[in-house]
Amino acid sequence: MKSEHSGAALARQVWQLAWPAIAHMLLLTLVFLVGRGMVGRYSTSALASMQISGTLTWTIVSVFSATSAGTLAVVARSVGAGDRAAAAAATRASLVFALALGAAIALPLLAACGPLLRALFPNAGAAVVEQAAAYLGIVLPALPLAFVEAVAAAALQGVGDTRTPLAVATIGNLVNVAVSAVLIFGHLGLPALGVRGAAVGVACTMATEALLLTALLLSRSSPLPLRSAAPAPALARVLRVALPAFAERSVYHAGYMGFVAIIGLLGATAMAANQALIAVESVCFLSAEGFGIAAGALMAQRLGARSPRDAARVGLVAALMAILALSAFGVLFALAPRPLLLAFSGDPELLAVGERALRMAAVAQPFMAFATVMGMGLRGAGDTRTVLAVTLVCSLLVRLGGTWLFAVTLGHGLVGVWMGSTADWICRSVLLAVAFARGRWRALAV
Repeated sequence: MKSEHSGAALARQVWQLAWPAIAHMLLLTLVFLVGRGMVGRYSTSALASMQISGTLTWTIVSVFSATSAGTLAVVARSVGAGDRAAAAAATRASLVFALALGAAIALPLLAACGPLLRALFPNAGAAVVEQAAAYLGIVLPALPLAFVEAVAAAALQGVGDTRTPLAVATIGNLVNVAVSAVLIFGHLGLPALGVRGAAVGVACTMATEALLLTALLLSRSSPLPLRSAAPAPALARVLRVALPAFAERSVYHAGYMGFVAIIGLLGATAMAANQALIAVESVCFLSAEGFGIAAGALMAQRLGARSPRDAARVGLVAALMAILALSAFGVLFALAPRPLLLAFSGDPELLAVGERALRMAAVAQPFMAFATVMGMGLRGAGDTRTVLAVTLVCSLLVRLGGTWLFAVTLGHGLVGVWMGSTADWICRSVLLAVAFARGRWRALAV
């Protein structure tokens, strides 16, 4: 009989956690994609407004749900140590904090929404800004529930349950499709609300997923004794991990905005081709994140059980599995770029530019796999400060500097953009590999 610590056994454990996490990530993304697809059929100005409101919503949720990184690390570490009461206390503290943080962010944004959008997007046009403000006016009040959903899902993932968040996300997507389809186009005798209908669909999805996950955590069958947990003492543990993760995500999004600004200098064709490329590559990134969630949870559990050697092994196994999966996608990118891009556009100029860039993206896939899994593994171990330092160097210096050098200075255009992003992933891989090998994360107290 094979030992549970053998490579094959570890790979099975990683896969059992990874595949539901991958599907969960895809479903979370699908909520926004479905809304955009339906709104695009409603009107062009409504779709243009989603470029503003959808991007802002995604950025806010991504940055401020960083509490979930601390939740996963503390819950998984406590579960590994056999202390489910501490895991429950961390979960309850995180849920209360997420709800309060969401309200603290949503209310000021809601009050200043219209003037803020007009100041940030002066050339977008009155109709576009008005519809973006209408969308945010409906979604922002539900924002605290999005933060709660992220924390609740992270708590369950920390316990080792990635299937429940997947099941709840499936229900959330069904709610989004049903509500959006009825309200955007005005079926069942209801008025056509356009972008407002899409916003109601997203808000209903946020509420459904948050309430279902919270109810499951509070139920008698919950893997954590949440009802008897005291939130205050555990919050400090969560925030020690979460605050650097919040800073990391802020840096990442700041760098990404600069990255997008450089792409904007290359013209409409390059911008459109880049959107198609991102859509194609998103499956790879979300898959890597799924393996990363598995790595973070299992590494933290092993550390809680005082088995740092096993934690290192499971991190390496998860990284290797992600590299194999994304390398397969990379081969597809290199051999068949045109069929992939034809799903988004038949424009000959766009296809010509996109094909060359997608072949460059193929080179990045194994590095993106390793860096994503290692980063999330180190977060799960509680070493969010190292990941923040790597993000500072790679997002702001390597990606932005490399993109400007290759795309603008050397004149490689969109291919240069993807050369810059590939340089970023290579740099992250090297720095995170060094941090992982040094092993500081093994001795961190969480």
